[in-house]
Amino acid sequence: LKEFDAIVLACGSTRPRDLPVEGRDLKGIYFAMEYLPQQNRRVAGDPIDEEVAITAAGKHVVVIGGGDTGADCIGTANRQGAKDIVQLEILPKPPERRTPDMHWPYWPTVLRTSTSHEEGARREFAVSTKRFEGRNGHVTRLHAVRVEWLRGEDGRMQMREIPGSEFSLPADLVLLAMGFVGPEREGLLTDLGVEFDERGAVKCDERYASSVDKVFSCGDARRGQSLVVWAIWEGRECAHHVDAYLMGSSDLPVTPAGPETGGRPI
Repeated sequence: LKEFDAIVLACGSTRPRDLPVEGRDLKGIYFAMEYLPQQNRRVAGDPIDEEVAITAAGKHVVVIGGGDTGADCIGTANRQGAKDIVQLEILPKPPERRTPDMHWPYWPTVLRTSTSHEEGARREFAVSTKRFEGRNGHVTRLHAVRVEWLRGEDGRMQMREIPGSEFSLPADLVLLAMGFVGPEREGLLTDLGVEFDERGAVKCDERYASSVDKVFSCGDARRGQSLVVWAIWEGRECAHHVDAYLMGSSDLPVTPAGPETGGRPI
């Protein structure tokens, strides 16, 4: 901090959400971002040590998480020659079309089928993973239960397991693609002493300023896991506020915060 007039934390949201259930420590269970980058290196022609190589070839593959990262895992596993692939999502199956409560301009929560899904995978919704079973230290089976989502007295949706709906799946390779819970804290962020919000992201005010003087943040590090278009937009907005902080004012473009955002950046 002594060497710089301002610092912008634009380090993304890369801490993966884990699944702390029985058997999680078995071999054959990986975060999606352990699996996918390795395949990129393999395609680029980089050598992969057999001791650390992760491949779906000839395996029963289970992908936990129904988002874009999960879809990438499905496509990659298919190309590697997986025996079969099942994708599990804890949320209920979304409708195929926008419903009246999905107001424009908000992004509608509808069922999306990517080219990866079309290549081959069974998709299961409203499923919660309970535990993993293994043999000789390696995962062989996943045990799960079906759930339903009910609105509680406080108006929030609450998950309830459906009695008697337990089932299991063969699983030689399990890929955890359940999203991310914030930026990596160890090192720079911990040393700087910035505060974090309830989502695990860097806590900032409407000027993208963190709790530490001279330190700003934007993109996934500030707003949580999102799309690259938001990262680009926030980078520009943050640049305006950093410029104003350093110079007293700024001629850099900035988007006026409207009433739909409560006067704050989205």
